[in-house]
Amino acid sequence: MADGLDGAALTYSGPAEYALADWRRRINDLYCDIRQMPDPQRAHAHWQDARSRLFRDHPMSPVPQGQRPGFGSIGIYPYDPSWRFVVDLEPKSGPEEAHSLGQDGQMVTRPLGRTRGLADICGSELSAFWITGYGGGLFLPFRDATNGSDTYGGGRYLADAIKGADLGLDPDGRLIIDFNFAYTPSCAWNDAFVCPLSPPENTLPVAVTAGERAP
Repeated sequence: MADGLDGAALTYSGPAEYALADWRRRINDLYCDIRQMPDPQRAHAHWQDARSRLFRDHPMSPVPQGQRPGFGSIGIYPYDPSWRFVVDLEPKSGPEEAHSLGQDGQMVTRPLGRTRGLADICGSELSAFWITGYGGGLFLPFRDATNGSDTYGGGRYLADAIKGADLGLDPDGRLIIDFNFAYTPSCAWNDAFVCPLSPPENTLPVAVTAGERAP
């Protein structure tokens, strides 16, 4: 479960794409580790530590380069098991939507399903989206009552297949949603990034005091 960073900043002599490929590989490996760890709280500590080191030391970090030498760790709420859920997805259809990614073009999504099992605690269910195009993948953003004060105003992500962020399924094929692993999109850290934001239907009326806090 090592991410290969020993406290020294990484450098690459080749194209920037090499560094980006390495970043994605490390995030994929990190979530692979998490899915195999039986203790969610230990997995959460590993996730926070590994991401903090990547944000500090990796050339593809969203933290502006001038701020990285003094960067400590990503701000986060203490792990709270009451924010971990295993839910079913009820099929949902709808039109495709294109999201601008700035110089990276567009990401197109379509509704995939609506969760069943969050409303009693979260006040509402969430819609999961499928990223269309080659390979596809899950995209699950949300907003809550902490946005704009304790967390990023545009919301946070629970899953994003493009970034390799996915907690997977339980043995019965139900979706694992753990708000303790909710993370802040890159555009909150750096104006150079353009991120798809959460749609109004995925706004929870409660304060989700789990996951990453505002940068």
